[in-house]
Amino acid sequence: MLLSRCLSKRYRTIINSSSSCSSSIQCNIPKLSTCFKKFHSSNKKDSKREFDADELLHRSSIPTDHFQRSLPRLPIPKLHDTCSRYSQSVQPLIPQHKQHFSVDKTVQSLQEYHNELVQLDKSNKQTSYISGPWYDMYLKYRPALVFNHNPFVVFNPDPRKLYNTQIVRATNMIVSAMKFMKTYRAGLLEPEVFHLNPKKSDTQSFRNFVKYLPQAVSWYGAYWYKAFPLDMSQFPRLFNSTRIPRLVKDELLTDETARHIAVQRKGHIYIFDVINEDGRIAPPGDIMANIQYILNDDIGECEHPIGALTSEHRDTWAQLRESLVNNGNEEALRLVDTAVFMLSLDDYSPKHETDVKGMSSQFLHGRASNRWYDKSFSLLFAADGTASVNFEHSWGDGVAVLRFFNEVFKDTTSNPSVHPDSKPSSIDSSQSVRRIKFQLNDEVKSGIKTALEKFDQKVKTLDLDYFVMDAFGSKYLKSKKISPDAFMQLAFQMAYHKQSNGRTVGSYESCSTSAFKHGRTETIRPCTLFTRNTSEMFNTTTSEASPQEMENSIRQCSDKHNELTKNAAMGQGFDRHLFAMKSICLNRGDKLPDIYEEPGYNLLNHNIISTSTLSSPSVLIGGFAPVVSDGYGIGYAIMADKLGCIVTSYPPETNVSEFVDCVKQSVKEMNCVLDGKHFR
Repeated sequence: MLLSRCLSKRYRTIINSSSSCSSSIQCNIPKLSTCFKKFHSSNKKDSKREFDADELLHRSSIPTDHFQRSLPRLPIPKLHDTCSRYSQSVQPLIPQHKQHFSVDKTVQSLQEYHNELVQLDKSNKQTSYISGPWYDMYLKYRPALVFNHNPFVVFNPDPRKLYNTQIVRATNMIVSAMKFMKTYRAGLLEPEVFHLNPKKSDTQSFRNFVKYLPQAVSWYGAYWYKAFPLDMSQFPRLFNSTRIPRLVKDELLTDETARHIAVQRKGHIYIFDVINEDGRIAPPGDIMANIQYILNDDIGECEHPIGALTSEHRDTWAQLRESLVNNGNEEALRLVDTAVFMLSLDDYSPKHETDVKGMSSQFLHGRASNRWYDKSFSLLFAADGTASVNFEHSWGDGVAVLRFFNEVFKDTTSNPSVHPDSKPSSIDSSQSVRRIKFQLNDEVKSGIKTALEKFDQKVKTLDLDYFVMDAFGSKYLKSKKISPDAFMQLAFQMAYHKQSNGRTVGSYESCSTSAFKHGRTETIRPCTLFTRNTSEMFNTTTSEASPQEMENSIRQCSDKHNELTKNAAMGQGFDRHLFAMKSICLNRGDKLPDIYEEPGYNLLNHNIISTSTLSSPSVLIGGFAPVVSDGYGIGYAIMADKLGCIVTSYPPETNVSEFVDCVKQSVKEMNCVLDGKHFR
């Protein structure tokens, strides 16, 4: 549902805590050297095919999927550990829960479902135990995707100002996106690897070693270097993919044979080929000419923009789509569905470079008439060239999207295909660009009108605010031996406690489990007894705690958060385990065990504070809408010298500006304490 956690901190905790599996890994290491050269030829992928340098981002010496076969499987936690961790997480929300909740009785009530889950996992070794239930959770979700599932991430501007025009940046990003796609499909994209010690493993000697290893043991060879390959099974869904609305459960469609992109402008949808018949990327000048042709089209606003239907309830959209198909639009819809990706050209321009509110609103939802929220991802361009990605979440998480995002930003800023003085080629774009025409009956026209009205009403209910702290960031916090992520999570807990006069509530932080085959995400539960006690210490005016006592309390929160992070990243959280067992129970038609009906479970999963972070030099801002009507959606970033967040909410149940003020105050108070000062 949310963006996955940024990986570097997560997997550092994995390595530092992997003693439980290290013995089984180490026993395989001596065998690796004997395999060093033996299987080199079997690991070449598409070795006979040649590619020009301008067609690729790079040529990895290690095949892209080299580690996929030997990735460790996502572990199913011990049932007793899951129930115990659940009880600990609920306790801050219901203090008396510890007295009323029996771990042993809950284990007994869940044992049958746990056993079935273990057996299913053993018979499906090609995937993870969470993959099937997680896809079902997303694809059976019936409310609209926009506001509920789709996040956005905004690119930093090109450091060269003149490259930030809409047509130049769109052309460059199209070309770079195609280079990414071709590099991946050729098996030449550098595998996604977390390097614990980059000086040792992010080297040519490392690559020369692991590329000779057979895929069945390649992960172990990387582990020898303390490098940890990540799952890349989601990458094929990046391109030529979309989510098709169906009654009850949607489906994912991917067609790699399509060579065109779809472009939205004023609600109209155009297509043109970005891959030529010979398989090469279309010349940048031709792409530029086609974009210019679309921008110059004076047809006016589309009276009945089909894209608006993707903002509807999924069953409503499914029924209207069926009506579209029956009215002769099957091929038109397929052109959109199979497009390499969607590109939206907007008339909007930020008021200024730091117009965070305007950019966030535009790229989180924009105008439904000029969006297709079902595509795996859309590239969105403001009139001034500000660029963003908005992506549908069922097919994948932030790891795949961030890799694409970073590679496209790097390529467009270091190796642009067109320049500010580049001219579009002289091709006849009226022949290469096609505007899709839909045949609409009254039912669909009425459905579009209703969708636009509902969308506009929803936009009016959404509020947004943000803050940026330039005084310090991760560098300062690390110097104080405080986890930057724990610091921000504590700030959110303290802020809500301050705003709500002492309440502690269900809180969610997304954590990637892509260190495992077909891993998705696990939940970190940031609200703990430590954060509750620390919030009370800071927010109670009668508190007589000294700065040293407050600092110690912050450190306890940091230590506990690091433990929770380690557990989640290692597949030892409890949320996904409970979710998978619940799915089995529901599929069998059984009565739910008591744990799923108790107040604690409902409170814990009503995520009033829902958070995710995606920090990268290529990212300007990112965020998402709240997941509950009385909650906050918090996208945050922690850089070396600054930190900040974008917060969304639905008033009047919430007051986002007041909450942001409380976050600012909490950050400043903790900063004072860490500097040994009184803040009152």
